[in-house]
Amino acid sequence: MTDQLSRVLSALSDPIRRDMIARLAVSDATVSQLAEPFTVSMQAVSKHLKVLEDAGVVTRSRVAQTRPAHLEAKVFDLMTKWIDRFSRQAEERYERLDDVLAQMNESTHPKREDSAS
Repeated sequence: MTDQLSRVLSALSDPIRRDMIARLAVSDATVSQLAEPFTVSMQAVSKHLKVLEDAGVVTRSRVAQTRPAHLEAKVFDLMTKWIDRFSRQAEERYERLDDVLAQMNESTHPKREDSAS
């Protein structure tokens, strides 16, 4: 069984699905509305939507005769936390590198005290 973060990242690996997410970030949409900008079949769009649903990125409801898709933005909190962790680690490494470079600079270029004549 794959963890949710892996499912979300895998679902977002396809550009069509990322475009669908961008569309759903604006408002809910039906399969036909999501299919409009693409040159793929409705069946292909439905399959992409199913991948997003399985990853928990999208949910679908029933409104009259339609089943609009809704973006579950909270899922992205999981990704944000994961990315933030690595961002903090990278920042710490850069800070340590800055310290090392500053020490190297001080040892190769010691500060001279100017003597007044």
